[in-house]
This record gives sequence, structure tokens and C-alpha cells, in this order.
Amino acid sequence: MREKVLLGNRPLFASADLDEVREQVARVFCPHRLDLTGDVALLNARFNSAQLGAVRISYLDYAADVRIEPGELESFFLVQIPLAGRSLIRCGGQEIVSTPALASLPSPTEYLDMRWAAGCPQLIVKFERAAVEKALEQLLGAPMDRPLVFDLGLDLTAGWARAWRGMVDLIVTEAEHDDGLAAQPLAVAHLESAMLTSLLTMQPSTYRERLLAPCPPALPKVVGRAAQFIREHAHEPLTTQQVARAVAVSGRSLQEGFRRHLGHTPMSYLREVRLVRVHEELLACDPARRTVTAVAAGWGFTHQGRFAAAYRQRFGQPPSATLRGDRAPGGRDPR
Repeated sequence: MREKVLLGNRPLFASADLDEVREQVARVFCPHRLDLTGDVALLNARFNSAQLGAVRISYLDYAADVRIEPGELESFFLVQIPLAGRSLIRCGGQEIVSTPALASLPSPTEYLDMRWAAGCPQLIVKFERAAVEKALEQLLGAPMDRPLVFDLGLDLTAGWARAWRGMVDLIVTEAEHDDGLAAQPLAVAHLESAMLTSLLTMQPSTYRERLLAPCPPALPKVVGRAAQFIREHAHEPLTTQQVARAVAVSGRSLQEGFRRHLGHTPMSYLREVRLVRVHEELLACDPARRTVTAVAAGWGFTHQGRFAAAYRQRFGQPPSATLRGDRAPGGRDPR
């Protein structure tokens, strides 16, 4: 019996023809060798996929034993999460048996060769290489001097990785609704940035030691300029790296400067600014025409429970009370 099919509203194809399967998968990823290694009658592939910003998320199940040999991916990184069963993944000099507890993270400059067992549908997150390397250089504050190669195994039982998987699940859930995150660029940008930053700073790689090395904090006047930039551009999809670029410092230096001088990270400061914007909009809008959920989502708040708790803590009342016209003190921009 197959596991639950994810992204059922985003079908690309379903087929039992090996050549068609190979061709259709290659359109999203890259040309590759695909061979059946078990009972050929089992092939019954299903491929669903959604693009949200710079991230593509896909559900792929061959339902048969297959060998997949793309070679070097070249232009993208993948995180492959088995939803059941197991797969043998070889990439460069690394080899793992991937399971629902151990995802694989092949790097695009390393030769990739895989064996997926029957009954091993996978949830696949694809990041464009250019976006990953740009995020890395902005965190470093310097150009790369060698390829970025991650450890192949991503332990999904680790604390940070469980949270990362939670972000993936959120994207899947929202992509399964046509009015979800796909229609909210602020929310998509926030998730993209959080997912990339987590992978770069937490997953062992050829750059992790440099990323974790001490970094001098940005000066107070630079932090002030960055805070002003955030307030002026809070309605746009912003990442720490974009803010750092706007004030000509590295992402890590900006992070340290915000922590030291404001007691925030740049993104938590942005969240505070957006909470104020939500408050202002709820005060001004017509409750017959707008909902709390719509206003919050428009400012990038994707989890209604956490948003409501943060709003109540900040303004002393639930957002629904503000929308009804109950007045409470607050609403100034954080400084």
C-alpha cells in the first residue's frame, strides 16, 4: 500500500512507461540514467511538484526498485526525504542508507548515484545553486573560494533539523491549498531564508567552520541604518542577507550587531515591525471586508497560533479584538 500522496493538487504526471518517466522527471531536475532493478511490472510512477519562490518542492514515487544516476547535478542542491522505506545514496566519496529519519543532501559538484527501493516515495526540496551560493557569500561577507559540499546525511532527529522539516511540512500543507503561501510572497521569502540559513549554519559542510567562527559585530550606526531600511521595506520580501547588502556588511556581522545593540536578530526586528503594521491595518480596516488571517498573511505571518500569541503579548489583546474596534495602547514602531 502506498503512503499518502502529497501535493495531490499539483500533479505533473503519472505513468508506467519508463521512458516517459525519465523524460518528465528530467524536465524538473536534469537528464539522468533511470533503470528498473526489480520487477518491471511494479513501475507506477507519480510526480507532483510546486514552485514557491526559489524553492521547488516535489513528491516522487516510482513504486518500483530503480537506479537513478544523474551524475553531477551542477545547477541545484537537493534535500531528499524518504516518506517510507529506504534508499542507497552515493555522492562523491560519501554513501548513506537514507530513511525517513535520515534525509540525503547531495551537492551539485559531486557525482550522484542512487538506488531507491520499491515503496520509498520521497519528498524532495530543490534549491537553485545560485541562490544557495549567494546566501552563503552574504553570510560570509566574502566570495567562495571552493565548492560548497554538505555532509550527505541530514539527521532529521536533530533539534534544528526537526524544525527545518517542520518548515518543509508547512510549505507542503500550504501548497496543497491554492490560496496558501503561493499567494503570499512575504511568507515565502521568510521561509526560504530560514531554510537556507539553517542548512548553511547547522548542516556540516566545507564552509560550516568559517560560518561558526567569531565575527565582529556591525557598528551601532550601521545597525541603525539597517533598522531604518527594515522599517522602510517591511512590506517587501526581506532576508537578513538583503538587509546586510543594503548597508554593506556581512550577514553574520549584521546578526551580531543587532544582538549586541538592539537585543534582536534582524528577522526578529522585522517581525516586530510587521506586527506593528498588522496592528495599524487592523485598526484601519473594515471587519466586514477583511479578516485577521488575511491581514496577518499579507505581512508574512504563516502560523496563526504563533501570530496570535505574539500579537497578544505585544498589544495586550487578541488581533480579533483590534479588528472589532476595541482599542488598546501600543502600535509604535520598535526602536
